[in-house]
Amino acid sequence: MSDASDTEPTSGRASILPRPVEEPAFSLRMLGFLEHLGLVAHMVARTTRALFKRPFEGRAILTQLESLGVKSLGIVVVTSIFIGMVMAVQFAFGLRKFGGMEYTGRVVGLSFARELAPTLTAVIVGGRIGAGMAAEVGSMAVTEQIDALRALGADPYKKLVLPRVFAAILVMPVLGALALVLGFTGAMLITDFQFGIPSSFFFYSALGTVTMKDFVSGMIKTPFFGAIIALVGCHFGMITRGGTEGVGNSTTRTVVVVSISILIADFFLTKASIALMPGF
Repeated sequence: MSDASDTEPTSGRASILPRPVEEPAFSLRMLGFLEHLGLVAHMVARTTRALFKRPFEGRAILTQLESLGVKSLGIVVVTSIFIGMVMAVQFAFGLRKFGGMEYTGRVVGLSFARELAPTLTAVIVGGRIGAGMAAEVGSMAVTEQIDALRALGADPYKKLVLPRVFAAILVMPVLGALALVLGFTGAMLITDFQFGIPSSFFFYSALGTVTMKDFVSGMIKTPFFGAIIALVGCHFGMITRGGTEGVGNSTTRTVVVVSISILIADFFLTKASIALMPGF
C-alpha cells in the first residue's frame, strides 16, 4: 500500500498561492515603444527650447557638419553611382521588351528625383551617421560625462543633441542633391556604353520630363530624414547603460530603427507632398 503522504502536496501553502500573471509579449513591446516615443518627444521639446538659448553652438555645429557631411561623401559617391547604373540597366532591359528603351532616361530621372536619391541616401548614410551618434553619445553616457554636464549646470540637449540635429538637417539636402547628380550621371554613362543610347539624348529626355515639382517633392523630404536620424541616434545614445556592451546594443538598435523610421516617414511625406502640391 502506498503511503497517504505521497498523494498529498508537499506544501499546502504552495498549492494555494496564485500563479504569477505574465504580461503578453505584445503588451510589453507596445509599452516599450510608447516609452521610447515619449522620450523622443521629450528630446524634441528640450532641443527646440535649447535652440533659443544663448550662446549659439556654432562651433559645435560646424564640427558636426564636417563629421556628418564631409566624411559621408565617399559612401554617397560610390553608392549613388552604382545604384544609378543598376537602375539604368534594369529599366533598359525591361523597356526594350516593349520597344520603349528610349524612355529609360525619363524613368530613371523621375525615379531618382522623386524617390531614390533622397530616400536611399537617407537609409544608407543614416545608418552610418546614426550609429556614430549613438556610439559617441552612448560612450559619454556610460562614462557619466552627461551626468557631469548636468552637475556643472550645462544642458546636455543644447551641448550634445542640438548641434547634431541641426547639422543633420543641413547636411541631408546636400547629400541628397549630390546623390541625384551622381546617380543620374552613372545611369547616363552605362546606357551610352552598353545600350548605345547617346548621353545627350538621355540627358535631355530626362530634363524634359523631370520638373521642378518632382525635384522639390524629393528634396523636401531630406531635412525630415536628417532630423529623424539625429534624434534616433541621440536618443539611444542618451539611454545607453551597461558599459561597452550597452554601447554596442544601442548602435545596433539605432541602425535598425533609423532605417525603418525613414521608410515609414517617406510614405507619409510623399502622401503629404501630393496633397499639398497637386499635379504631381
